[in-house]
Amino acid sequence: MIKAVNLTKKFKDFTAVHEVNLDVKPGEIYGFLGPNGAGKTTTIRMLTGTLKPTSGQILILDKDYNNYELEIKREIGVVPDEPKMYENLKGSEYIEFIMNIYRLDSKEIYSRFNEICEAFGIDYLNDYIGDYSHGMKQKLMVASVLMRKPKVIFLDEPTVGLDARAARILKELLQKYKEEGSSIFFTTHILEIAEKMCDRIAIIDHGEILAEGNMQELQTLSKQGSKSLEDIFLELTGGNEVKDIIKEL
Repeated sequence: MIKAVNLTKKFKDFTAVHEVNLDVKPGEIYGFLGPNGAGKTTTIRMLTGTLKPTSGQILILDKDYNNYELEIKREIGVVPDEPKMYENLKGSEYIEFIMNIYRLDSKEIYSRFNEICEAFGIDYLNDYIGDYSHGMKQKLMVASVLMRKPKVIFLDEPTVGLDARAARILKELLQKYKEEGSSIFFTTHILEIAEKMCDRIAIIDHGEILAEGNMQELQTLSKQGSKSLEDIFLELTGGNEVKDIIKEL
């Protein structure tokens, strides 16, 4: 569903992502974790076709971006960390725009969208997007992606700005889509969410993947016998000095 081979991105002399290899299966929730500036968003931008890699190969649904860019983008869904939307449109107009872009005009799509709106409490479609809070935009962005039931879903910090109820509904929806065969690739700084939801997790730092696997496999990598994802993450990314910092404060 998602495959990257030696994926690399350089900005002049700075290497943001260095020879990253990924292989995400159908019906899998794959967590992509790392500290700020580790290369997570750069990787997602390359995987979703909004940033050209310096080198390496990307295959989405067994298709290469070099030859099938439009076909790939038609079949994937992307929820960015900052929902960029046309603020001079009303919510209903934005959804109509998405429907036209993807050439969607079935009663099933509209019905699914209305159900998602009801679940998330989206009752502001007649208001201008420029007047929305971050959380309101995030919910509309999520609804505009999930209504299409894409085979591959990318989410960059999807729960940021969502209230507890909306975040829980999103997690349950992702589990449902996973069970129906979709692959979900997401980043989050909330490690408890990743630990509970993900089938496999990759930890990236300074543009390189330090570890990958399910929780049991990650636990075997801990030299300190760490069991929780938070402790493993801090150990691998050099965050073990936290207690010392607190003592100094």
